[in-house]
Amino acid sequence: MNPFTAWPTPALLSIALLAACSKAPAPVDPNSAASEFVQAFHAEVADNTDLVDTANNGDARKGLIAKPTGQVKNEQGEIIWDYDEFNFIEGKAPATVNPSLWRQASLNNQIGLYKVADRIYQLRGFDLSNMTLIEGDTGWIVVDVLTSEETARAAMAFARKHLGNKQVTAIVFTHSHVDHFGGALGVLSAEEVAARNVPVVAPIGFMEEATSENLLVGMAMARRSTYMYGKRLPRSPEGLIDNGLGKAVAYGKVGILPPTLVVKEPKETHVLDGLEFMFHNVPGSEAPSEFVFSLPKLKAFGSAELFGHTLHNLYTPRGAKVRDALKWANYMDEAIAYAGNAEVMFHQHNWPVWGAENVRSFMEKQRDVYRFIHDQTVRHMNAGYTSTEIAEQVKMPPSLNSFLSGRGYYGTVSHNVKAVYQFYMGWFDANPANLNPLPPVEAAKKYVDVAGGMDALLAKAEDALNKGEYRWAAELLKHAVYAQPENARAKSLLAQSFDQMGYMAESAPWRNFYLTGALELREGGYTEGFKRTAFLDMLKHTPTERFLEAMAAALDSDKAEGEDIQINLVFSDTQESYVLRINNSVLHHRAGQPDENSAATLTLNKPFFLNMMTGEAGATDLLFSDQTKIDGSTIKLGQFFGMLEKATGNFNIVTP
Repeated sequence: MNPFTAWPTPALLSIALLAACSKAPAPVDPNSAASEFVQAFHAEVADNTDLVDTANNGDARKGLIAKPTGQVKNEQGEIIWDYDEFNFIEGKAPATVNPSLWRQASLNNQIGLYKVADRIYQLRGFDLSNMTLIEGDTGWIVVDVLTSEETARAAMAFARKHLGNKQVTAIVFTHSHVDHFGGALGVLSAEEVAARNVPVVAPIGFMEEATSENLLVGMAMARRSTYMYGKRLPRSPEGLIDNGLGKAVAYGKVGILPPTLVVKEPKETHVLDGLEFMFHNVPGSEAPSEFVFSLPKLKAFGSAELFGHTLHNLYTPRGAKVRDALKWANYMDEAIAYAGNAEVMFHQHNWPVWGAENVRSFMEKQRDVYRFIHDQTVRHMNAGYTSTEIAEQVKMPPSLNSFLSGRGYYGTVSHNVKAVYQFYMGWFDANPANLNPLPPVEAAKKYVDVAGGMDALLAKAEDALNKGEYRWAAELLKHAVYAQPENARAKSLLAQSFDQMGYMAESAPWRNFYLTGALELREGGYTEGFKRTAFLDMLKHTPTERFLEAMAAALDSDKAEGEDIQINLVFSDTQESYVLRINNSVLHHRAGQPDENSAATLTLNKPFFLNMMTGEAGATDLLFSDQTKIDGSTIKLGQFFGMLEKATGNFNIVTP
């Protein structure tokens, strides 16, 4: 499948991972049931895990004021969020769900408005993340604003209904991930921020990271995120039940508010609406731009995502830069020193922890989880083990394994070990056989041949399935499917192996990956593509040069071979101008005055340019719109943009 189409250039956004078009999930295969091996595995998990977990069960429900029902819809009447779609999560875990993950899903399903402590409230279950409200002297200080404008607006309306109609006096963005800032315009408009001089507080580097993080590979991340977040899965015991951090992603309109107060130093103290905040920057932990904060007067600690009720990702399976486990653990250790005596710790996912002793113990154990993964991975690396080998060998000690808030409901020990290996050693395991391996399709055909042909390989795979050897079955069957992608039996057997591994998974993203893979083997790949228009409010804050870098990464080198074309790009409203040149199959850009030697000069405004980036404007609009002006050769200009490809995000994953 060709993942590219011609012109216009895409806006490749990391946040597009949250922008899949349709919300309607596909049905699950009714014939896929949990095997006897899966059920035996679940029984073992239940026997060796304290699923009663009295403390967390109580904490997740503590302080409930009110619970919402019904749906949140956008202006077009499309459902953005359904408060009731996970109501099936109650009672004992079904055979199709790991009982430990079912416990986490049950706790994350405690949704509503909660009182955390004096002057501190949270809205949980309105999105993947939490919105925290802190009562200042005159109004609400809002910490993180969910993913979408629609859910943020609904959350604020619900809070005001039960707490009173106070104005927002400050907004705090803890870090640069979209599920924490995307709903900003549902809380306050940019005009109101300016008119009332409302502080918008964020850590150093926030705007750059929030608007540009992984811009170049955003479409690839978007496609992979449909797997990680279970976008296409039904909300059922056979499908999506949770995401470890929270229930699901709200696929609505995304915006941003530029910060008016940037915390630049490692530690800074600021007063917001009469309340002292002690901020601590922790960049390079869970996000490249992130801080946590203490509230001394309230004896509270806001942990952002430095801490939480799950092992987090050192490598996120949707794709992102690997995170530094040692730095993360060290930040945690610092937090213990200055915030370990807090009487309550609240997170921007999951539920709080109460009691100074409990807070300190929680911090120490979670710190040790990350430090253990780091240190033991490095120990095994220095003993010569490879990434895959270490992932099999490193197991949490009993003292940490019994700490359920460090279990792999989101990240896993397995793929986090591999992340540590990658952080230090990269992808290569030093075995020369792995320096230049065959590509998947070519290798697959040879594996089928070595196995004695397709029928023989499928027979071996089916035997593995019947023995409960699902990992081995999947290893065989991935070659079968890549060798013969139209082989219905191969795809059916591989889907069955994915089903069973999904049912066994303690990690919600692992479950979602497996079950989405099974779904696409049965029903085909993702054809709907991704909405970019939902991000227009945020895109206007993205520096132009980030888009030009994305254009360069969209250049079809074959089409550009032997070409030497230069154009001027002039923005009439921002007074920016760039010289763009394609030469040696590379697209370069340089800020500066138009070059008289360029083949053409394209003059346009920034909004029209953003419409180009989101696919709202195409080649015809460019040539004939009254918002553009072309001086010079329209043929050369068309040739220039004709060499740029638009990634659709529809590429196959479980098939070639």
